[in-house]
Amino acid sequence: MATRSKVSASANGQPRASKKPARADLIPTEWGEAGAIERLRKMMLIRAFEEKAEELFSLGRVHGTMHLSIGQEASAVGAASALRVGDYLLNTHRGHGHCLAWFGSDEKLMMAEFMGKESGYCRGRGGSMHIANVDANNLGANGIVAGGLPISVGVGLSIKQRATDQVCLSVFGDGGANTGAFHESVNMASIWQLPVIYLCENNQYAMSMPMKKAFNIPQVSDRAKGYGIPGVTVDGNDIVAVYRVFQDAVARARAGQGPTLIEALTYRWRGHSKSDKQAYRTRDEVKEWQAQDPIRRFGRVLKLSDAEFDGHRVWADQRINEAVAFSEASAEPKIDQILEGIFA
Repeated sequence: MATRSKVSASANGQPRASKKPARADLIPTEWGEAGAIERLRKMMLIRAFEEKAEELFSLGRVHGTMHLSIGQEASAVGAASALRVGDYLLNTHRGHGHCLAWFGSDEKLMMAEFMGKESGYCRGRGGSMHIANVDANNLGANGIVAGGLPISVGVGLSIKQRATDQVCLSVFGDGGANTGAFHESVNMASIWQLPVIYLCENNQYAMSMPMKKAFNIPQVSDRAKGYGIPGVTVDGNDIVAVYRVFQDAVARARAGQGPTLIEALTYRWRGHSKSDKQAYRTRDEVKEWQAQDPIRRFGRVLKLSDAEFDGHRVWADQRINEAVAFSEASAEPKIDQILEGIFA
C-alpha cells in the first residue's frame, strides 16, 4: 500500500513555514555536526552554481538553454546522502543539482561542461542537459522528458543479473510522471522487482501546466498503488525528511524488494527555462515558496548564527568563482575533433 509523509499545507496546498523552533535532534546522528555542515555547504554550492549559470547565460557566455533548480537543493542532496559510491544516477534535464550532489562531483568540471569547454565532463559536448560522469556511475542527464526512466529498467536489470546490492536513482519531474515512459518503466521495474528508486521532483509545474490540472489524484505518489509498490510523498524542501524517506527506499532496494516511488514536493524559483515568461503564476506564490528556502531552513536546524551561515555561503561562492576561472582558461573543443564519440 502506498504511504505518505505528512506535510503541513496552507490553503493553496503549499507547505507552510514552520513556526516551531529548530531542534538539534532533527540532525541524523549518523551525519554528525561535520556531516550536517558538509550537506549544508553542498546545497549552497548548488545554489551558487545555478546563480552563476544564470548570470553567465544573461551575459551571452553560454548558448542554448538551461533549466535551473534554484529552490530544489534539498531534494538532490537529501537523496544522494542515502546512497553510496557504486550506485547509479539517471538524471533529469533540470539536473545540475543532482550532478553536483553525486559522489566525486567536481564543480570545475561541471562548469567547464556547462560552458562547452574541452575540460568538461563530456568534453563540452553535453552541455547543460546532458552532463554525465560515467566513471562515478552518473549515467547522465537527459533532454527528453522522462528519458532516463526506461534506461533505469536496463540498469536495474543489470544490477539484478550481476547479483550486486547496487541501487539506481532515476530522477524526473511531475511532467515526466504523465508520460508513457513513466508507466511502462515503473510497471516493468515492479514486475521484475528491480532495485530502482523513482524520484519525482514535483515542483508544481510541468513547463506551465500546474500539477492540479494535470492529475486527477491528490499526489503523484498515489500512482504507486497501480504497480504494487510503495509510494511516499515528502516535503522536498526538508533535507532530513528526504534523507529519511530515501533510507527506507534504499534498504528495500538493496534487500531485493523492488522499487519505490518518492514524490518530493518542492518548487523552482525560476522559470521552466530561460525563455519562460512565467505568466502562469503570481509573484506572491513564488514568495510563499521562497519562504520555505531549503538552505535557510537547514541553517536554522543547525542553529547557525548569521555570520556562520554567511561564511559558508562565501565559501560556496568562492568555489564557483574558481570553477568559472578554470573554465575560462580551458580550451574550446577543436572543430576537427567535434565528431569524436559519435557512433551513429
